[in-house]
Amino acid sequence: MIDRLRPHDLLWGLTPAQLPADAPAWVRQVLAAGQPVVVRRALVASGQVAVGVRGASRDQRFATTLEVSRVLRRVGPEQLVERLPAGVLPAFKALALLKPFLDELGLVWGVTGSVGYQLASGVEAAHVESDLDLLLRTPQPLSRQLAGELQRLLDEAPCAVDLQLETPSGGVALREWAGDSARVLLKCATGARLIEDPWAARELAA
Repeated sequence: MIDRLRPHDLLWGLTPAQLPADAPAWVRQVLAAGQPVVVRRALVASGQVAVGVRGASRDQRFATTLEVSRVLRRVGPEQLVERLPAGVLPAFKALALLKPFLDELGLVWGVTGSVGYQLASGVEAAHVESDLDLLLRTPQPLSRQLAGELQRLLDEAPCAVDLQLETPSGGVALREWAGDSARVLLKCATGARLIEDPWAARELAA
């Protein structure tokens, strides 16, 4: 049985036959090759999950849905940091460098974006200019002081690093929470909104 699916999870099970008739040819090629799709934030009908198909270039992104019952395999971002392969790309070097510090936080964390996709699928999605996208699960409030310290650490990495705090209400960029703004942008299934305390907004859909 598939546990509760969460944003950034990678799923296998969507096939070209399940796509709408107007889906681009590249989308059908990606799925025919057996590549995964990524769970995205959106409200969908019961028994469905919102997913995105990732192509070879940044402009190749396609949003659709998948029946949960058709999911064959799921890989969460946190599973991708259990055993990291050696990599010469700046993003892989940054991941290896930051792992000990992130492990010390005592919170569940993982890797998303092109690096996560490559780790999960074996498809060479990352390149020399790729950012490193990370996720930190924060069921309890993270102080803005600690956020600032963590952001300064990430800024010293050998490539740009974007870390998202996954709160019970949705996702918030660490860089914003570490800043001085009274309100930050919270991304949830119902859209994005400015909010003062993401952990005080549990009624919002994650």
